[in-house]
Amino acid sequence: MRVLSAEQMRAADAAAVERLGEVTLMRAAGDVLAQALRAIAPAARTIVAFAGPGNNGGDAFAALAALGGPSRRIIYALPSPSAGAGRRDAQRAAASSGVVLRPFPLSYEEALTALEGADVAIDALLGTGARPAISSELEAAVRALGATRAHVLAVDIPTGVDATTGAADPHAVRAQTTVTLGAPKLGLLLEPARGHCGALYVGDIGIEDEIRAVAGDVYAALDDEEFLALLPRRGEQSDKRSAGAPLIVAGSAQFPGAAVLCARGAARAGAGYVTVACPQSAAAALRAHLVEQVVVTYDESDVAGSIDALLDLTGRSNAVAIGPGLGMSDAFGEIVRGFLTGLARPFVADASALFHLGKHLDILRGKACVVTPHEGEFARLSGEGTVAPGTRIARLRSFVLRTGVTTLLKGNATLIDDGTIMHVNVTGTSALATAGTGDVLSGMIATLLAQGLAPLDAARAGAYWHGLAGRAATRERPVGVVAGDLCELLGAALPASVVRPPNSRLRRLL
Repeated sequence: MRVLSAEQMRAADAAAVERLGEVTLMRAAGDVLAQALRAIAPAARTIVAFAGPGNNGGDAFAALAALGGPSRRIIYALPSPSAGAGRRDAQRAAASSGVVLRPFPLSYEEALTALEGADVAIDALLGTGARPAISSELEAAVRALGATRAHVLAVDIPTGVDATTGAADPHAVRAQTTVTLGAPKLGLLLEPARGHCGALYVGDIGIEDEIRAVAGDVYAALDDEEFLALLPRRGEQSDKRSAGAPLIVAGSAQFPGAAVLCARGAARAGAGYVTVACPQSAAAALRAHLVEQVVVTYDESDVAGSIDALLDLTGRSNAVAIGPGLGMSDAFGEIVRGFLTGLARPFVADASALFHLGKHLDILRGKACVVTPHEGEFARLSGEGTVAPGTRIARLRSFVLRTGVTTLLKGNATLIDDGTIMHVNVTGTSALATAGTGDVLSGMIATLLAQGLAPLDAARAGAYWHGLAGRAATRERPVGVVAGDLCELLGAALPASVVRPPNSRLRRLL
C-alpha cells in the first residue's frame, strides 16, 4: 500500500480535484466516514463534531450529511470565510439532512458541555497541512476531546500531529479511531503520532491513480491482505528441502540460546529442513534444545577450515542466517567475513555478524542480503553515531544509498529500505522489546529467503509476521512475553483470509 508524505498527499489531492472536482471528492470522503461511523458506533444516539475552517472540517459536514438516520448530529464549526465548493456543498447537505450547526466553543468549559452525552466525538479540526503546535483558538476543543468519554474519531489525522514526520504536540488528540483519506500518511505510522491514532483505517475516495502517480520518495506499508498475498505457500509436491532449507550460522559457548531461537523461528516460519552450524563448544547445549533441526559443528580455532566447512554446507541449503549469539573474538570476525565473501546464497546478517562487518560493508555490496540492526547496532554500522529523534528515515536512506545493502532498522515502527522503496512496518508492539526476539526474526527471514522471496520482500513480510506474533503473545500473556513464545505462535498469528464486506471502502492498517 502506497504511503504518502503530507506534501505528496496535497499533490495527489490537487490532481484529483482537477479530474473529479471538489464536490465529488468531499462527498466521497463523507461516504467513507459515514461508513466508519456506522461500523464503530451503530447504535450512536448523539454524534458531535468539532470542525476546523478548512476541508478537514468540510469532511465532517459531508460525513454527518451522508450518515443520516435517527441519531442526533451536531457540528461546532469555526467560520470558513474562504470555503471552497466542496465545503459549501457539504454544509448545505448537512443542513438539509437535519445536522445542527452551532458556534465553535471558545472555552474549555463550553467544549466539555458541547461533548456532554455524545457517543462519538469527531475531530475534524486540522488536516494534513497542519503543523503539530496547537493554536490557542483550538486548545479548548482539543483539551475537551482528551477528556471526553465519547469514542473519538479523527478525520484524516488527529489534531496536533505532523502527517510527515510523526511529531506530536504534547496535547495532541488521542483518537480511538482515525480514518485517513486516500492513502496512509507517513507520519501516522511513526512515533509518537502512531500512538495518537488508535485503530487506523484507510478510506478509499477514488483517487488511486493520483496516489500511484505522485512523485517523490516512495513509501509503502503492508496490511493483512497484502501480507498474505506475499507469503510463500508450500506446494503439494514440495519436499523438505524445496520447502525451504536455511542454514543458521549462530551460537557460541556463551550465547547458545540465540542460535536455538533463530533455528526455531526458521522452523516455525515453515522451513522444511533447518541446519544449525555452531562452534564445537556450543553443540551440546544446542542439541539439548533442538530436536527437529540438524546441528553440525566447526572448529572456530581453525579459521580457514571453518570457512570452507560453512561454505560446503551451503550446497545443501538455499539461504543463510548469520550472527545471533556468535562470538566476538577476532577469529569469529575472520570466519564471518571470509564466509560471507565466498557466499553465493541469499542471507540475513544480524547481531554479532553486524559487529564483525562494521568496517567491512563492501563485502555485502552486490549480494542478495538483508542486515537487521537495532538503533544501537545501526549507530556503529553506519559510522555516524546515535540516531537522533526524527532522523530515522533520512539516516536509513542515506546508509542504504551509500552501501547498497537492504536494511531493516528495528523499532516499534521498523523501517525496511532497499534504496527504492522504504517500507514502514505497522505491526510492531512493545511485547517485542525482550531479549531474543531479533534472533527469531532472523530465522524467519532466512526461511522466507529460502522459499524464494527477494531480500526486501523477505524482510518486510518477516517484520509484519513477527509483529503479529508479538501481538498474539500479548493476548495470551499480558506480562512476561519471552522470545520463545513468538516461535510457537507464528502459525496462530497468521491472519485469516481477508474478505472485506461488500462495498466496503475501508482498510484496517493499525
